[in-house]
Amino acid sequence: MAKKYLAGIDIGTTGSKAMIFDMHGNVVGSAYREYPCIYPKPGWVEQDAQLMIAQMMEASQEAIAKSGVEPSEIAAVSFSAQRCCTILLDKQGELIRPMISWQDNRTPAEVADIRAKISDDDYHQITGFPNNTTWMLSKMLWVRKNEPQHWEKAAKVVQAHDYALHAMGVEEYVNDVSDARYYGFWDPYAFQWSTTLLDMFAIDPAILPKPTPSCTQVGVVSKAAAAKSGFAAGTPICVGAGDQNSAAVGAGVVNPGDASVSMGTAGAAVAYVDTPFRDPNKITFVTDHALYGKWLLEGYQAGAAGVYRWFRDEVATLEKAQAQQQGRDVYELLNQLVAHTPPGAKGLVFLPYLASAATPRWNPAARGTLAGLTFAHDRGCLARAFMEGITLDMRDMLQSMINSGVAISNIRILGGVTKSPLWNQIQADIYNRHVETLKTTDAAVVGAAIIAGVGAGVFSNIREGVAQMVKTDQQYEPIAEHVAIYNDLYDVFCRMYAGLDEKGVFTALASFQERF
Repeated sequence: MAKKYLAGIDIGTTGSKAMIFDMHGNVVGSAYREYPCIYPKPGWVEQDAQLMIAQMMEASQEAIAKSGVEPSEIAAVSFSAQRCCTILLDKQGELIRPMISWQDNRTPAEVADIRAKISDDDYHQITGFPNNTTWMLSKMLWVRKNEPQHWEKAAKVVQAHDYALHAMGVEEYVNDVSDARYYGFWDPYAFQWSTTLLDMFAIDPAILPKPTPSCTQVGVVSKAAAAKSGFAAGTPICVGAGDQNSAAVGAGVVNPGDASVSMGTAGAAVAYVDTPFRDPNKITFVTDHALYGKWLLEGYQAGAAGVYRWFRDEVATLEKAQAQQQGRDVYELLNQLVAHTPPGAKGLVFLPYLASAATPRWNPAARGTLAGLTFAHDRGCLARAFMEGITLDMRDMLQSMINSGVAISNIRILGGVTKSPLWNQIQADIYNRHVETLKTTDAAVVGAAIIAGVGAGVFSNIREGVAQMVKTDQQYEPIAEHVAIYNDLYDVFCRMYAGLDEKGVFTALASFQERF
């Protein structure tokens, strides 16, 4: 039977999405399944990796059923996945403990231990990364120190992507090269694990997956996985990429000047880089593009749309109840409130650090902060301040990327927030850039499907797949009057953060929260 379709699967932080595409990028079937994060202590974030895979399988099965295509018509499947997720497996491939999420910030002491052995400058010189709590090295050291009974059993330490490939039928544990970076001891300039760092921290390379370029076919869907996922047994499985690396493909970030901004549970900005690159300011970081031999300059927010979701659930309870009664989307009601509130939210400023501050501030002690509140403010002001605060933080990240010397001329905006034209305009105004959305907003899933297409020989390379499958949609231009307001607000935003940080308020709050 002719192979007419491609499958992409994104294993996200709060759920898995599976989509079936024709060869022109049109979605013919889609499904989503949620799973929770677990918060054992303040700053700790874990997940059930078995549930994550079970939900991924269900989403795949439903997407294929909805598409109406014969499973044997699907040429290949590939994956996008959340990165920096630490999964410990024993010799039988069984989970030893819950997966430690990329959002987890339990490891400041381990970061200090790393710094005691290697300077931040030398660490950055090897890895291209700043030394912080995000990368897996500090989390592996934490488990070894605090849960030695678990560390002793660990035969493999893998990420979500690697675990999913194995569950789908790939015999060996493999990870894509872009994901290898997030262990925190990958040398991207030598294209191998850093023997210096492995030796320094006594990490046995045998416990690591095999780094493999994106698009490589590494196995086929097993009979057992076919029964759970709906794919035909024997369907080729291709190495995918980390979520933002895959989203860069799905957004068409494949040429100089291209950049994308994604606001999902977390936020990220990526910009195309043609040659190996180190941020001279040691703030942003460089990862491998799924386009082999190319690079991405990247920064991320620990909380983006996830912060606004918290606002929806914990603050906008009235709007949530109204939406349920009226059979409407709660975000539609919130957009109406925001639309009647002027840019700048009447002087209400929000720092969106509910899960700490990542790029460019890298402060695990930072906490969400609302300032400027008066009796003149209402729920619309609160909603707008949350939107604007999240976007101002993204501007901070983009500015740090530009300061590193990378040109950004074309920004494509991604993620669930692009369903709101109002928020899209806020992004254009705050970034003071032309921005555009995509026909298919799930860029990470599109990217995974393109990668599958290259691996299956449908496309000769990623750029050909992008030309065939990626389509832009709405265009937004910055409004000069709004730009002026947001420039002033950005100054307040930065000064507000600096004041709280320099006076030790964030550190004191983080310490106080450890009591609970």
